[in-house]
Amino acid sequence: MADTLTEVGFAGRKVKVPAGGYYDRFRSNPDLDMVARDPAAGNIDFFRRIPKQKLDSRVGPVWAPNFYYRSSSIQLLYLAPIDRLRAMLPEPLEPLKALPGHGLVALTIFAYWVCDNDPYNEVSVAVVVRRPGARGSHAAELAQSMKRRSFFAHVLALPVNTDIARVRGVEGYQLPKWLTPIDVSFGSEITASVAGPDGTMDLALSLPTPSFREAPSQSRMGTNTMLNRIDGQWRQIPVQSNTLSFAQTILPRDVSLRRGGGPLTQLLDGLGASRLVQLDVVRDAQLVLNMPMPLQTAGANWR
Repeated sequence: MADTLTEVGFAGRKVKVPAGGYYDRFRSNPDLDMVARDPAAGNIDFFRRIPKQKLDSRVGPVWAPNFYYRSSSIQLLYLAPIDRLRAMLPEPLEPLKALPGHGLVALTIFAYWVCDNDPYNEVSVAVVVRRPGARGSHAAELAQSMKRRSFFAHVLALPVNTDIARVRGVEGYQLPKWLTPIDVSFGSEITASVAGPDGTMDLALSLPTPSFREAPSQSRMGTNTMLNRIDGQWRQIPVQSNTLSFAQTILPRDVSLRRGGGPLTQLLDGLGASRLVQLDVVRDAQLVLNMPMPLQTAGANWR
């Protein structure tokens, strides 16, 4: 990230971004030929088939979708008591059952190395929920979601470490974002740390770097959809992924997550997220963040 910052306007506010960075130069509508010349971006042919449009939003006209040309992530998937999850979810959201009496909580730490609004890190705590309007077996829905690599979730916390990412998320999507130091490192081991509001450690993660599998571009696609209310109306926010390098472990060992008592710790403890059942580490992926859109269900409870 550039050392020098400059102020730009967004949603009626002044936010600081890296001078000469992607947002300063392109305002979320990049020249893909110029991006392709950035060695840090890698091969970006995937994005050439996704046209950007200037769309109206709650913060005025914006270029969408938002592109993440190179990203990494670590996801810890926990079992949690279904009653605790229900208590944290607004109606009519329903947690997706993984085992009798238990649903799933995903703690995901993202490092966006190259993207339209410049590099930043992000942490998500989300409850996996049923697809809007779904009926029938939870087990069948979970199996289909796993097969398609497509899940629905309600995000309860989404801290970030840059101002532009915070303002875009809060003002554009009404997501629960706040600004805090977040560090992520991929090396001989993988580490991540998140600070609490007083600057002390909230979460600290460490694990041995796994052996990664490489996937040809567009051979391992997925879509995760956030469900949240925007201006009182339920909306869905699809995030498409093109995974290029990944590792997955069921019932992983050698994963250390220290909880320091900050807001993320309190949230995970309150959800009862204690049994780690799956670890997903993505070394390289391309992401597309779409604008909020109406839910694809006609249920009156979703209006």
